[in-house]
Amino acid sequence: MISAPGPLELIVILVVALIFLGPKRLPDAARSLGTGVREFRDSLSGERDDHGYDEEPDEDDDEPDGVDTADPEELKGAAAEAVKNASENDSADEAEPAQKQS
Repeated sequence: MISAPGPLELIVILVVALIFLGPKRLPDAARSLGTGVREFRDSLSGERDDHGYDEEPDEDDDEPDGVDTADPEELKGAAAEAVKNASENDSADEAEPAQKQS
């Protein structure tokens, strides 16, 4: 019969995990393991994922509250301006090393 691991076994498991994952990745691995276990338990018990979101959005509500829709023409203009600014910054970055070499 399988029993729950005791304190010594848990310490050994944690030390091995620390050696393999390292101190930077261990918290992320533990967090994802906890999330996976919670989702598994929820699926076994038949509970739905209730984190404040509905599974199916309301048909009446086309836009989320507090969100304004933008005019597509304004978005095109803003995107074109952003591309222009990015290309100007790139050309300025390329010109600086040439000036430093002279």
